[in-house]
Amino acid sequence: MGPWRRLWRFGVAWFRGGGAAAVPPVGSRALGRGRQVLGADGETLNQRRARIMARGLPEQKPIDGVKQAIVVASGKGGVGKSTTAVNLALALAVNDAVDWGQLDYLVVDMPPGTGDVQLSVSQNIPISGAVIVSTPQDIALMDARKGAEMFRKVHVPVLGLVQNMSVFQCPQCKHKTHIFGADGARKLAQTLDLDVLGDVPLHLSIREASDMGQPIVFSQPESDEAKAYLQIAAEVVRRLPPPPE
Repeated sequence: MGPWRRLWRFGVAWFRGGGAAAVPPVGSRALGRGRQVLGADGETLNQRRARIMARGLPEQKPIDGVKQAIVVASGKGGVGKSTTAVNLALALAVNDAVDWGQLDYLVVDMPPGTGDVQLSVSQNIPISGAVIVSTPQDIALMDARKGAEMFRKVHVPVLGLVQNMSVFQCPQCKHKTHIFGADGARKLAQTLDLDVLGDVPLHLSIREASDMGQPIVFSQPESDEAKAYLQIAAEVVRRLPPPPE
């Protein structure tokens, strides 16, 4: 199992897993052949998926003590998904603080892509909604579309898109530059009949706060950047279905 990080504050938890699928088990072998991967018994990835699916979908089991699970996903890496996930968790705590008993929200920072991990999580635990993170860049939007369509196929409600790194404002002259393009996520949201939950600017303070282990919603709650995450959290809560009794 790769490293896991855990944040627990005011009834909100955030989990991040990394590298769990990168190292094959001892005694196994993984060989790349185009897009086919051979496991220990020479079975290709497609053959293994077909065998697993033939058993039928697993029964979803709720997580004890968790009312609602929210997955934060992206089609590709490098779009700020993890930073969004942890600031979303903190913003949910600020917007809807509760006691230390039952956990209201579990925010899961998913690995990028639309592979086995995403399918396994979607099939094994009840997910209240998915948040898709993307920059306005075309290549990121192509993968974000795949992510949204995958969640819909497994009947996970897609709450909306977060347009990250939407604009850069020069700290000296205040000129705004759309480094990754303008409003790409909004255009994609329209084609998918989804909403944009909010825009997060490309700002040095977000990166610096994250690198210091002090996410901006926690360390600079009055900043415009923190307020962007707080607005996204409010939109997420507004779109979540009622938690099960």
